[in-house]
This record gives sequence, C-alpha cells and structure tokens, in this order.
Amino acid sequence: MAYAATAGEFASRPIAPPGIVALQRALIWMVGASSAIVFIEPSPYELVTLASASIFIATGVRLRLVLVPLLLLLFLLNLGYTISAIPLLVGDSTVATWIATSWYMAVTVVFFALVSADDTAARLDMLRRGLLVGGLIAALAGVAGYFHLVPGGYDLLTLYGRARGTFKDPNVLGAYLILPALFALQNVVTAHLAKALRGILVLGVIALAILLAFSRAAWGGLILTAAFMLSLMVLTSRSRSERSRIIVTTIAAVLAVALLIAVLLSFDSIAEMFRQRASFDQSYDEGRFGRFGRHILGAEMALDLPFGIGPLQFHRYFPEDTHNSYLNAFMSGGWLSGICYPTLVFTTVILGFRHIFIRVPWQRTYIAIFAAFVGIVGESFIIDTDHWRHFFMMLGTMWGMFVAAQSYKREGRSVIVVPREL
Repeated sequence: MAYAATAGEFASRPIAPPGIVALQRALIWMVGASSAIVFIEPSPYELVTLASASIFIATGVRLRLVLVPLLLLLFLLNLGYTISAIPLLVGDSTVATWIATSWYMAVTVVFFALVSADDTAARLDMLRRGLLVGGLIAALAGVAGYFHLVPGGYDLLTLYGRARGTFKDPNVLGAYLILPALFALQNVVTAHLAKALRGILVLGVIALAILLAFSRAAWGGLILTAAFMLSLMVLTSRSRSERSRIIVTTIAAVLAVALLIAVLLSFDSIAEMFRQRASFDQSYDEGRFGRFGRHILGAEMALDLPFGIGPLQFHRYFPEDTHNSYLNAFMSGGWLSGICYPTLVFTTVILGFRHIFIRVPWQRTYIAIFAAFVGIVGESFIIDTDHWRHFFMMLGTMWGMFVAAQSYKREGRSVIVVPREL
C-alpha cells in the first residue's frame, strides 16, 4: 500500500539515529526542567545547557543560513558591551562576569534556535513538558517558603516578604512562571478531562506563586499574555466546537482564579502586601530620579555618549539601575548595542506575528511561547530583563520555529508517495 506523506512528517523529522534522537529529546526536557533553578551560579540550568549544547554538537546539529541575521545581531550587541566595558575590566570582576554572562546568553539563543529548527514538534513538546515541571518546582518552592512549610525555608525562599522560590528575585520568579502558566492553561482549555484536571492543579499552584511573588509586572503580564494567547487560539482554532470550548473554559477559569484571589485576600498579611504592591504611587517610581524620570534623563545622556558608560555603571550616576532594558543597552554598550538590542527584539516580534497563522503541528506551543515573549518585550520597558535566562530561551526558540515553519511550508508544496507495508 502507498500513502501520501504529510508535510509535517518531513518538516519536523529527526535527523539522527533513534538512540541519538531519544538522547537529544531527553536533554531538551532536562534543559526546560532545570531552568527553574538559578539562585546559585553557575546554576544547574547553565551546566545542563552547556552540556546539552556539547552533546548536540557532537551528535549532529545543522547551522542554517537564515539564522545569519540572528548571529550577526547577537555578535554586534555583545561586541558593543565588550568595547564599552574595556576601561572597567581592570579591578572590577563584576563587570567581567556581566560581559561573560551576556556572551553566554547569546550562545544559548543560538543553541535553542538550532535545536528547535529540527525535529521541531517532538523537541518543543519535550521543552514544554520540562518547563511545566520546572515551573511547578519553582512555584512549590515559593509557596512552601511563603507559608513556612519548610524549616528555614522562609529566609531562603522569600525576599522582603515576597515569594522568590528558586530564584534570586521575586520579580524574576513571577516572570518565569508566566510561560509554564500559559502551557498549563492550554491544557485546561483544550485537553481531555484527565489532562485538563491536572492542568487546573498545576495552573492553580503556579498562579498562587505568581500572586505571592507580589510582582505587579508578573500579575499584569499573566493576565495580558493569557488573554493574548487565548485570543490567538480562538482565531487559529480549526472548528466551531473548539472555539466554543476555549471560550467557555476560559470564563470558568477566570471565575476560579477570582475566587482563589478572594480567598487569599481574606488573610490579613496577604491583603496588606497586596494593597502595598498594587499601589501605583510607589516612591521609587516617582520624582525626577524615580524610575520613569531616570528613563528620560538616561535617554538624554545616551545621545551624548556613543560608547555608553559601560555595564553596571548606571547606579553611579542615578539612585538606582535603569529598569529599562532598551535604555540599558545604550548605557552599557553605547550606540552599537543600543541599536542592535531593540532591532533584535522587535524583528523577532514582527516575524512572530507573521508566523502566527501558519498551520504547523506545533502551532499551539508556538502561540504560548510567542505570547510569553511579547509579554517580556513589553515588561522590558520598566524592568531590566537583559540576563533573564528564560527570555533568551524563548528568543532562540522563536527563531528555530521560524526556520522550521518555512521548511514546513516549502515541503508542503509537494506530495511524496512512499510505500507502506500492510
């Protein structure tokens, strides 16, 4: 018997022997799961990522010509950082560490782009599963620390009365948990009953951790990215029944989350912290040298400094750091980095919108990652995201999915008939 092979079988097929394929997929899962543990340096995530990259290089990985713009922008971005840091390297190890970390982040972007471009559907599924496990680990750690469920855990797993879990900062914990939360939400609104119930449990734990991180950006980010993702899922759904299920389940999920928040706010300590953090008149945001005042003054300063002031120097001129990744690129790496960073980020966003409606087997995972990525792009205007590991993971994965989608489209133009045994 013969059959017509689908484009997806060719666009996402493995390129290595079965044993190597299984190893590569397992490594992707480990990278996703380990991404939750970054409160020590070098973190397990960094060690696993570097080990995985070495194994992928040894077992076979393809460099695509279409990724050259990504490589060039990453190189120029970090070249600008390095040039601006040269006068500061002597006697300041923190600057050298910052530069090394930036180059490492660029390497991880390339790694995720390369591995996502081949065997795409299976590798993205393993990354999604790993991130769900990692998100659950980080969320449980944050919740356990906040409620004193672990001896000595409050001091280790919280900061200033806010859950930080396995991260150094509550804001980063909240931002990291958004993508796992979106994956869990997708399971809730689309999966069969048993998987949907598991998704509800996972989503509840992660949402609780995000709330207890008391990060305004994470609260808003979760709401906006979830709404964006669900809207895209409705627009790209293949049937009316699927659209109806997404809408109905979403309404039920919103009501459940509202009920959870109402219950939690009945606790005085949580309600007080919530009121404090939900306020829009924070002292560090207001005034000439507040967060937004610094943005204006820093932008004016950047126009007169082609080489910037170097990494980690902004606080020497102003009371606090930039809290704006685009401004920080100008200040840390001069005009070269200041131009390349937003070019890289917003080129990725534009390409991301162009690929939303391509019918690929991994479209649902793509939509979740893209929604989370857009959320951090927006958040980068009010906080420093320059060294967030999960942001660069998403950046590289996006480019890998662009490559895979284009291959899928090209291979879908022809139908290849191959023999199949009875």
